[in-house]
Amino acid sequence: MPEERREDARRAVSVAATWEGLSGKHEARVSDLSLGGCFIDTPGKADVGEFILCALALPHGGWLRLRGQVASVDPQVGFSLAFTFLTEDEQTALTQLLDA
Repeated sequence: MPEERREDARRAVSVAATWEGLSGKHEARVSDLSLGGCFIDTPGKADVGEFILCALALPHGGWLRLRGQVASVDPQVGFSLAFTFLTEDEQTALTQLLDA
């Protein structure tokens, strides 16, 4: 059985998102979210190791902008993004989004 690499509990969500990488800017939906990362449902193409800028829609308006690195790709479905360089404010906002 493969070793679980995640340190943070994942939560099933349905959050509107945008992301930008080498293939351009795309609209998407986040279906899985934790303090460590998320799964982005998108037809857009991203490669493992690629750095991505993403924005998650907040429940009361506005966007939470985060940076991450593509951890894995599921062709035709989307990719897993590991958040990198989270500031304290970003971590607080992400915690509030998870608790919403």
